[in-house]
Amino acid sequence: MYTDYEVVCRTNIPAFKLKQSTVRRRYSDFEHFRDILERESTRVTIPPLPGKVFTNRFSDDVIEHRREGLQRFLQIVVGHPLLQTGSKVLASFVQDPSWDRSTYI
Repeated sequence: MYTDYEVVCRTNIPAFKLKQSTVRRRYSDFEHFRDILERESTRVTIPPLPGKVFTNRFSDDVIEHRREGLQRFLQIVVGHPLLQTGSKVLASFVQDPSWDRSTYI
């Protein structure tokens, strides 16, 4: 059993193919996404994700707290000019419903 999060992207950034998109991502997807960003973007400090939760991870409060942390993470990452133009994974992660982390290994 797991929780997934809806990622809604509305943008006018030219590097993004779609002006609006909605995808669903698991926390583990965010972990892999962050790892890929760190490997491909050595000039950019990638912010941390909210911490892992081992107890009560399905409580509404825990899910909301993590959602807020993931939202902050994405706002920083998507808003970074070097990542907008230099990342091969950024637009795909926030816009492609069939995003597959193994493509970027």
